[in-house]
Amino acid sequence: MPRLRILLAALLLLSLAAPASARKKPKPEERAKALAARIDRILAEPEAGRAFWGIEIRAADGRLLYSRNPDKLFTPASNTKLFTTAAALALIGPEYKFQTTVETAGTLDTHGRLVGDLVLVGRGDPNLSGRNLPFKIRTQRDAPADKVLEDLADQIVQKGVKYVDGDLVGDDSFYAFERYGEGWSQEDLATQWGAPVSALTINDNVLTVKVLPGDRPGEKAFVSIDPFADYYQVDNRIITTPPGTGPRRVDFRREPGSDRLVLWGYIPVDDPGGAEQLAIEDPAQFAAELFRTLLEKRGVVIYGKTRARHTELASLSTFSVTTLAPAAGGPTRSPSSLNPPLVLASHQSQALLDDLTVTNKVSQNLHAELLLRLLGREKGTTGTIEGGLEVVRGFLTQAGISPDDYFFADGSGLSRLNLVAPRAVVRLLQYASTQPWSRDFRQTLPVAGEDGTLVNRLKAPPAAGQVEAKSGALGHVSALSGYATSAAGEPLVFSILVNNTSLPGVRTEDLIDRVVEAMVSDAPPATKK
Repeated sequence: MPRLRILLAALLLLSLAAPASARKKPKPEERAKALAARIDRILAEPEAGRAFWGIEIRAADGRLLYSRNPDKLFTPASNTKLFTTAAALALIGPEYKFQTTVETAGTLDTHGRLVGDLVLVGRGDPNLSGRNLPFKIRTQRDAPADKVLEDLADQIVQKGVKYVDGDLVGDDSFYAFERYGEGWSQEDLATQWGAPVSALTINDNVLTVKVLPGDRPGEKAFVSIDPFADYYQVDNRIITTPPGTGPRRVDFRREPGSDRLVLWGYIPVDDPGGAEQLAIEDPAQFAAELFRTLLEKRGVVIYGKTRARHTELASLSTFSVTTLAPAAGGPTRSPSSLNPPLVLASHQSQALLDDLTVTNKVSQNLHAELLLRLLGREKGTTGTIEGGLEVVRGFLTQAGISPDDYFFADGSGLSRLNLVAPRAVVRLLQYASTQPWSRDFRQTLPVAGEDGTLVNRLKAPPAAGQVEAKSGALGHVSALSGYATSAAGEPLVFSILVNNTSLPGVRTEDLIDRVVEAMVSDAPPATKK
């Protein structure tokens, strides 16, 4: 009898397990239809349905898994940076280093008198700041914003310079004086997102404006500016209010071309305070003025004025020819130069790859724009927007991307004129995955739930840690494109571009993330189309 019971129990277990084990695996077409149905259900929801969606998802070997409007043109926002950074890795190389110098065409005598101008020469280094490199989770800053200038000033003093019988010049002529991209919104130009572009960039060309409440209600708030307190003419109209009257509201305005900053609003007396990063106007002039104050603190007397030296765009040709050899980096000299300047101080950056990581992880607009001009300078004939874009176009042709599938007006994605088809983004990512620099490129992308702009997105399995992608956002625009690994271990390449959405940005991101979760939870094989 016991044996019979055991036999019956075993038969029962087998009967329960049989349906699961005997179930046939769905055909590839059926699984593809199931994935499409899941994504289509998400996009059919009322919130998603009013927006314009462009999606392409492919297996790493090229098999098409899902598409919606893959050949239509979309505003890509910061997905533009994928194209700029990929071109930089391919054409400039990960080991490129920037050189910033302090030079003179004059002479230094035994008394410490420099007869001639003292020139601070920028060559496009994006990280003349207190930023720590390499990137870890976020862009840590534990050094003063003007640390590099402090070091250069120390070198000047060590060289014995005591008097400058000439001007102090901030020289950003390595790139053209072309601070803003075509199609940038005016409201961005006063903020860190639209900071002006210059070959002489200090602290990302922004100042930090801190606001603290006064001691008593009715008093003006306390405003401080770092790293150069005298740069703005501040009109402070922020009033301290009684405790419990929060949240604080502080607005600002700085007209283009002006250094007058107007601040207004209110802040409760029990408020901990806040800070805003605001753009400067002329980076080379700013750098020269800040450098002068640092030298004077060290006892160096400067008799001349402080000024900037630019290369006017009208003086340059923007015709360029792309070459594929890695760039050498560092300062360039004309072969005909018979009297090279005397270099009194210098600073060398870390490798370009470290900055590409910052650019993509935190979506740093200014750094992407500097990369675009670097491409024009090193691989074309001019350090201009158009010079860089021509180089990018040549790179994309080599990558097999049709010119009909994109139009770029800048390198960062801040421009509303940029257009790209999802299939072009996927093609770029596929091409990058076959190149020697593939690992470096993927290393620059934010990782879902771990770092960069995705640190607070896709934090749960199966997406967490399995998606490496570049986000993008403008008003009414959201994007996410990159690489992923499905729960079954299948590598994927995808692009999701959303335009004309009236939802808050966070809500659109939630919808995109649901599409990604559907993609990685069950990524079926599919036949080629």
